[in-house]
Amino acid sequence: MNIGHNVIALTIPLGPSEVHPVLLKDEDGLTLIDTGMFDQYDALIQAVKDAGEAPSNIKRIILTHQDTDHIGNLPALVRELPDAQLFAHPGDLPVINGSQPMLKMTPERIAQLPQARQEEFQQFLEQLRQLKDITELHDGEHLPWGGGLEIIHTPGHTPGHICLYLPEQELLLAADELRIVDGKLAGPWDAATPDMPLALRSLLKLKDLPIRSVLCYHGGLYEGSPQALIGSLTGAL
Repeated sequence: MNIGHNVIALTIPLGPSEVHPVLLKDEDGLTLIDTGMFDQYDALIQAVKDAGEAPSNIKRIILTHQDTDHIGNLPALVRELPDAQLFAHPGDLPVINGSQPMLKMTPERIAQLPQARQEEFQQFLEQLRQLKDITELHDGEHLPWGGGLEIIHTPGHTPGHICLYLPEQELLLAADELRIVDGKLAGPWDAATPDMPLALRSLLKLKDLPIRSVLCYHGGLYEGSPQALIGSLTGAL
């Protein structure tokens, strides 16, 4: 789904719902933002092809944060695309490179998984430890891809969670900072957000941005401004 100049939203299934990685298309190749769950590799690659793009043309991978449904296919992509550059915020980088445990995948939660799933997850963690260097992204940093984008550090959902803002298109790539629920824009999911007060304070960073549309990783494209929702969620802060 084309959502703007050189911006393509991919749709891949995740259980009963869908997630929406993004491709930014430039003359020197593609930038993939987030990768889906670690058992979604074939679906991700097919979605790229369905968008009319060659997976081999992915030159950069930006991770918005550490959760498995965002970094799950990173090891497989790196195996297939060894020259692709990797990017993440330093707040989550130690998890993404496997040097620290995941915030939400606690030993107790892992133990509740079926045995086969536990083995898959442990294999995935080992693969993270074998990743090459990951370049740090910092709050306020501007990058040239997709017509130009700004990194906005929005911690709370995870320590290193980022949104990406494309000012030329007034488009916010919200990752998990905003969602679409029953057709309506919503804030972070409290059950998956360990520090909700911080996540709500992070919304204030988006408050004054001119935004015409929002792409939510969970829910897809929202046409319109999020400012009324942000105001209602942060009014008491």
